Amino acid sequence: MELVRWNPMRDMLGMRHRINTLFDDFFYPRTGNGEVSLWDWNPAVDIYDDEDKIVIKAELPGVDKKDIMVDLKGKVLTLKGERSHENETKKDHYYRQERCYGKFERAFTLPANVDPDKIKADYKDGVLKIDIPKSEEQKPKQITIH
Repeated sequence: MELVRWNPMRDMLGMRHRINTLFDDFFYPRTGNGEVSLWDWNPAVDIYDDEDKIVIKAELPGVDKKDIMVDLKGKVLTLKGERSHENETKKDHYYRQERCYGKFERAFTLPANVDPDKIKADYKDGVLKIDIPKSEEQKPKQITIH
């Protein structure tokens, strides 16, 4: 029988790996063959406040314009769509497949009252840009001191 020196750091690293795996499996469930099954992907989004509007930019590479839907209900803007899988290559001919396909849905609560009739959306080079004008009462006003 051989004596093995106990190393607490090895146990801690093993515990960390098990906890990370637990969280990954909960938030990104996988099928039996290792593919992501639910919540396949969510587009990356930037949201910023301009003086008179709120701007949302979403990266949607490979998504057709006709497959994107934008809704506004109250202060909640919902972005929905689907990126379709190209079936030109058989699955068993892949070495690696990392791009995700499927439906996505993101909802954003806007920080200000907006004018829904003046919202503009533009889709170019895989980036969706949504300009959401603020209502007149939300725009900053300069007050003159007398």
